[in-house]
Amino acid sequence: MCLFALGLSACSSLPTIVPDLAPSPSPAVQLEGGRGTLSAAQSQAVLDRLARRGPDTDIFTHHLAREEAIVGSPLTTGNQVVLLQDGPATYQAMYAAILAAQDHINMETYILDDDEVGQRFAQALIAKQQQGVQVHLIRDSVGTLDTPAAFFKQLTDSGIQVLEFNPINPLLSRKEWSLNQRDHRKLLIVDGRTAFLGGINISSVYSGGSFRAGSRARPGSGSDHGPAWRDTDLQLQGPVVAELQKLFLSTWETQKGAPLPEKNYFPPPERAGREVVRAIGSSPDEPYSLIYATLLSAIASAETSVHLTNAYFVPDPQLLDALEAAARRGVDVTLILPSQTDSWLVFHAGRNYYDRLLQAGVKIHERRGVILHSKTALIDGVWATVGSTNLDWRSFLHNYELNAVVLGTEFGKQVQTMFARDLAASDAITLEQWRQRPLNLRLKEWFARVWEYWL
Repeated sequence: MCLFALGLSACSSLPTIVPDLAPSPSPAVQLEGGRGTLSAAQSQAVLDRLARRGPDTDIFTHHLAREEAIVGSPLTTGNQVVLLQDGPATYQAMYAAILAAQDHINMETYILDDDEVGQRFAQALIAKQQQGVQVHLIRDSVGTLDTPAAFFKQLTDSGIQVLEFNPINPLLSRKEWSLNQRDHRKLLIVDGRTAFLGGINISSVYSGGSFRAGSRARPGSGSDHGPAWRDTDLQLQGPVVAELQKLFLSTWETQKGAPLPEKNYFPPPERAGREVVRAIGSSPDEPYSLIYATLLSAIASAETSVHLTNAYFVPDPQLLDALEAAARRGVDVTLILPSQTDSWLVFHAGRNYYDRLLQAGVKIHERRGVILHSKTALIDGVWATVGSTNLDWRSFLHNYELNAVVLGTEFGKQVQTMFARDLAASDAITLEQWRQRPLNLRLKEWFARVWEYWL
């Protein structure tokens, strides 16, 4: 959480974003497919097909218009999206993709631990590099602070190009020193055709499945049985992968990495499925976070439900207002938040807002038995997002983040099933119960709130 960075950057605030919810005379939405931009008629046919699958076509059209108005990256069709729950399923899929790589592997991560999982990834990447597959790795300097230099030396010695994002050491900085700006993205791209993104770092804390009892926090670490980490990732194939590749290459360029060798980074896109997906990357270099803006817009447009699962919940005034307004107009607003965490300051800073939200009719549940690390949202059953973005000031102001938005009820049903499963493993927080919490918790909330901007 970069607590040592307190005060190193001038305070700023989230811009006031007021999405225009009125009908817009803008041109019809056009989709990107495997063979380029679809015609207006082809795009409308795809969107009509998606809308017909939902219970209310107006709801889908409503969200589509808002999404198009806020975000500039293309809406792509012909994608396959696989929902991956927890580390074991995600790592298994990642390993399979890495082993099948033929041309290049581009990886971007916040944490890369020197443990069993980290070493397994390292050896797999080294093996592919030795086979002639070029590997590039962007690792955040703060996120990998505890990872020994020897770990990365074994990678570079094999020919892997490793780029340290915004080095802590100012002498190593290749651009303006920006210690408080971190790369929180988690992205793996293989051969420009398969991509993974979400909240899962490379660490043994994810080795245990969070839906079974007795999962170990760090297998083989000598620790007692501890809580597993509950997280979510996506595996994507289809035209959206090219948009993710552009984001990776842009980060490499802005961080002034070494020139990349000639590889087939953008193979001809192929239709892999039927999902409509938009990749959204955000950074502090932009006037405002696009992920933040599109989430606010979706919540403001919600007609039936807002279901959020998030690891670090320290909402700013606009997000609070949006959630309360949705609840007060009859929308089912339900939050699944942690009951325990790896950052007690963030944990208690977020809890400071429970009373206000509960009074407005927002339902709050705390996930028991795990360290909740997921960052997902499902709105009206048709607008879903999975990514690295937390609902806190750091993600919206200081971090490079990455999410995918998937439109349509088919994927929405999968996310709803996952949400219901987490909800069943959570405890409801009632207003009466919350107001009876002990004084020591109230003091922790007060103290944590003082620091929420920098958390």
